[in-house]
Amino acid sequence: MYVIRLADGTLRIPQTLTSDDGRLIGNAYVEIGPGDPDYDRWLPEAVTEEQDAERRRRWREGNDELEREFLAFKESQAGHDR
Repeated sequence: MYVIRLADGTLRIPQTLTSDDGRLIGNAYVEIGPGDPDYDRWLPEAVTEEQDAERRRRWREGNDELEREFLAFKESQAGHDR
């Protein structure tokens, strides 16, 4: 998850929520504006929504070969787990 800078300047900051015993409950985004005390700390690593979408697109396109290799490996292991 990335820090995302929205068109209006708001930042979406990734946040993980865990239970008291350390188990993961979920991941979400929290929005903060320019007046927030942590805004300047997060701003340098923020990407725009368009940059985030481009990263996801490139990852999906680049993942095709890896997925084919995994499926071939999985197929080759199908008879070995019995």
